[in-house]
Amino acid sequence: MTTRRYWLAGALAALSLCAAQPGAWAQESKGRVYYLVPTLLDEFQTESVTALERFLGDVGYETISLDGQNRTDLQMNQIDDVIALQPEAIVLAAVDFDAVRPGIDKAREAGIPVVIFDRQIKSTPSDFTSVAGTVEIGRIAAAEIARLLQEKKGSVSGKVLQILGDPGDSYTLDIQQGFEEDMAAHPDVQIITQPALQWEASRAGDIMSDQLLTNPDIDLVFVHAAHLAVPVTAILEARGKQPGDVMLVSSNGAPVGLDLIRRGWEQVEVEQPLYAQAAAVAMFMDKVVNKEPIEPGSYDVLGLEATLTEEAWGPNLRIPGAAITRDNVDEPRFWGNLQAPTEKVQPVE
Repeated sequence: MTTRRYWLAGALAALSLCAAQPGAWAQESKGRVYYLVPTLLDEFQTESVTALERFLGDVGYETISLDGQNRTDLQMNQIDDVIALQPEAIVLAAVDFDAVRPGIDKAREAGIPVVIFDRQIKSTPSDFTSVAGTVEIGRIAAAEIARLLQEKKGSVSGKVLQILGDPGDSYTLDIQQGFEEDMAAHPDVQIITQPALQWEASRAGDIMSDQLLTNPDIDLVFVHAAHLAVPVTAILEARGKQPGDVMLVSSNGAPVGLDLIRRGWEQVEVEQPLYAQAAAVAMFMDKVVNKEPIEPGSYDVLGLEATLTEEAWGPNLRIPGAAITRDNVDEPRFWGNLQAPTEKVQPVE
């Protein structure tokens, strides 16, 4: 190791969050993996660090996690520094999908496999991608919303307000696609769609407030992330509504969404399967590191049936979410309860 690599190792250690599974590393390590997390400002990202470090430890890898602090320039510098350390692989959740492309190319040219986590990057090849089945999340939401309308009104009819996240984010656009395609089977449901630009919760509150003036007969609100449900609930409560008067469905499974279910304000949360997404990275890491073929098909990931396809940008695994209701909200398998599974992940043979 050169002097520069010693210096980088020390600097990155100072920046890192922690290295999981120190016992496994000391005993039977297969090498070191760096996880570049975009930010630690929300619970999904902090829990992704916990889950990846635990699951990769199960299959023999030490994981060092680096916080990009939601800064593209910092994450690009981290990629350069990590390349110099020659890890077994890089797991990347990008701050900016377009800006990070040169970093991915540089790492792969240096012989370091790059695994894309959580958000697809289609503009350049990578070695493995593990993402939520966002279109499928929209379809699950559609089925649950049809059920709720049927139960309340005796028919699948009424008025639904859909509040997107930022329209520049493929995550929300995919959910919208799956939701609207399946809701097309219910022509008696009117869907009103508004975006909460930059995923700002305050914008969701403004949309709810405005829509209650022009559409006071809204039956159900579908928001694309649980944090958007908080101001929606506040507006409803301020207008004298009781839990259930206007039904509420969300789609990422965050702790705040589960709390709203327990309080009766929200009826369904469609989970983004964080734990399964992280477990899948660990399941396929040996194949990624050893540059072995990854076969398309169906795989069981923590009890969820995931679909692996070969895309132009590489092997791509999509994992569906699951509907969370008042009946199952306390089950630890949902990441919003912040209890990562204890079952040990096994590598795919």
